[in-house]
Amino acid sequence: MTTNPPPVNGLPVLKLSNVESAYGPIKAIRGVSLQVRSGDIATVLGSNGAGKTTILKTISGIIDPRKGSIEFKGANITANEPARIVQQGLVHVPEGREVFPLLSVHDNLLMGAYTRSDRDGVVRDMETVYRYFPILKDRADQDAGLLSGGQQQMLAISRAIMAAPDLILLDEPSLGLSPKFTKEIFEIVVRINRERGTTILLVEQNANMALNASDYGYVLENGRIVMEDTCARLREKDDIKEFYLGMKEAGVRGERRWKKKKTWR
Repeated sequence: MTTNPPPVNGLPVLKLSNVESAYGPIKAIRGVSLQVRSGDIATVLGSNGAGKTTILKTISGIIDPRKGSIEFKGANITANEPARIVQQGLVHVPEGREVFPLLSVHDNLLMGAYTRSDRDGVVRDMETVYRYFPILKDRADQDAGLLSGGQQQMLAISRAIMAAPDLILLDEPSLGLSPKFTKEIFEIVVRINRERGTTILLVEQNANMALNASDYGYVLENGRIVMEDTCARLREKDDIKEFYLGMKEAGVRGERRWKKKKTWR
C-alpha cells in the first residue's frame, strides 16, 4: 500500500474548505474553513453546542459533510471511512475518553497500535507513553474501566500516540477533570507536540488552557468561524478576554453581560 509523504513542517497538514455538516434537518456547522499547519497545536474555542465536536467527527469520518472538502496531507479525505483515515495517520481522541473498559491498560494501548507492523517502534512508543504517564505503567494489568476519569483520559491520549499519527484530534481533554489533572494533561499534550512533532487539533472549553497551549486558534459560534488568529493575539483581544477568559475591563462594572455585544458579530 502506498502512503502519502509526511507533511513538511509549517505547511498545512489539514485543510477544511466550506464544510457543512448536519444532524438530520439541523445544521451543526456552516461553511467552516480552517487549516492546521504541520507541527502546530491549533485550537477551536466555543461554547456548548457551537459545533466543535461536530468538526472533529466530520474530519475523522464519523459524520459525512453535506458540503465542502477536507484535505489531509494533500489528499482529499472527505467522507472517507474512519478506518481508512486512521491508516493515513489521523487519530481522533473523542470526548468522554471511550476506552475499552474490560480490556487491560496494556491491551488498550496495543489496540491503538493495531494498524502498525513495526514491532520495535511499538515497544518504543509503549515505553514513551509510560514515561509520560507513569501511573499507566503501574496499572498496566488493570481493567481500564477501573481507572479514574483522569487516568482514563491519559490512557485515551496514550492510545492515540500508539498509532504514531501525524495528526491527533483531541476533543475536550479537560472534561470532568480536576484542575490538577487538567494541568497535567495539557503539559503532556504540549510535550507530545514538541518532542514528537505530532500536529494536534484541540477542541476545548477551558479557553485559558487551550490558548496557552496552542499556536493558532479559531472561535466558533453557532456553527460558524467568527474569529481566527495566533493564540498570542487572541489572548489580547477584548472579546476573548471577556467572553472566554472571564476578564472585564476596568470601569464596566454594572454593565449587564447580555447587553454587551461581541465585536465580531
